[in-house]
Amino acid sequence: MSEPERITLAEVARRAGVKAATLRRWVQTGVVPGPTDGVWTAAAISHARLVARMRERGHSLAQLREATAQGRLAFGYIEDLLPPATSDHTLEEAARETGLEPALIERIYSTVGFNAHALRQISADDLQFLRYCAAVLAAGFPLVAFLQMSRVYGQALAQVADAEVRLFHLYVHEPLMRDGVPGLEMAEEMEGLARELLPLASPMMDHVHRRFLQHFVEQDVIGHLESDFGDSEPLDLGRLRVAIAFADLAGYTRLTEEEGEEEAVSAVERFVENVEHTLPDDARVIKTIGDEVMVVGSDPAALTDWAVGFQTLVAERPLPRIGIHYGETLYRDGDYYGREVNLAARVAARSAGGEVIVTRSVVEQAGSHLEFELIGEVRLKGFKEPTELFLARVADDD
Repeated sequence: MSEPERITLAEVARRAGVKAATLRRWVQTGVVPGPTDGVWTAAAISHARLVARMRERGHSLAQLREATAQGRLAFGYIEDLLPPATSDHTLEEAARETGLEPALIERIYSTVGFNAHALRQISADDLQFLRYCAAVLAAGFPLVAFLQMSRVYGQALAQVADAEVRLFHLYVHEPLMRDGVPGLEMAEEMEGLARELLPLASPMMDHVHRRFLQHFVEQDVIGHLESDFGDSEPLDLGRLRVAIAFADLAGYTRLTEEEGEEEAVSAVERFVENVEHTLPDDARVIKTIGDEVMVVGSDPAALTDWAVGFQTLVAERPLPRIGIHYGETLYRDGDYYGREVNLAARVAARSAGGEVIVTRSVVEQAGSHLEFELIGEVRLKGFKEPTELFLARVADDD
């Protein structure tokens, strides 16, 4: 086994951006853990850098000493696993290496969600990422589609990374602090766990991605084939004709007040899981906002069948309320926009707990096993013309 690298206090101070005397004082006063057996560990070096940044932000040494004692600065596990990127290339060099115009590189970075500072720190890994981008465009993938796909990747993976960090903090870091584990020991323990988990993240995500990709390719083929069989007029580029459902929990705010946030959030989690697990194959949850779920599917009849059946499965409060509309939407960055989406949201807002309210465009596509009671022409908020609304339910056998 090779000897660990022996880094001097002066070198650690340089990496932290402070004077050696300052770092020595921090070690002596317990603000920063010193070397172990004469060796500065990655955790200790990271701790010193973090203390330096916190001092720049105005935090006192007393505050930082207390945070160190509590283990709140124990983040060194990330040092070896995800070392900070080094600025190896300028924007102009990256443009020459990849064949991409500097303005396009800036646009790609902005679309993915990287800030402007990232353009001044283009590492070797960043350069390889840009080579991949150039290869996709060289293969003939349209730029407008590529930028939308990049934005979806950025938003989705930012959410993944944010969740990974927050869940690790909540369920690993916090329990260790509560158990009184010393800060440096805590950082090293988290490093060991993260070292085992991090290599598993990419293959897990790759598997999930491929499974979903296979599913949606199949659904897209079916959807195109069925649309060709129909009498609908062709749509403009970037537009899709879909069924849109909005569903939420009636009385959610009251539940939060009466039962507390934990119970209310649990109710929302159960609701969203039940929606996801029961949707027809052609439909998926596009997004959730609080207790509201937006669902889009290619088949309005199947989505209405699901909604009516879903309501029959719910017996306890708060009851869901669901509104469905069918129309032409603008598809952008993995989401759906336009008048018809807004109309679907307004329809849902007019429904009560346990109800499924739909528009005439949905009724015209539905099967005979459902019946629709005309509520009347209703003027929905934000719309000049009234909209016919119907209450959907299972048809009587009579």
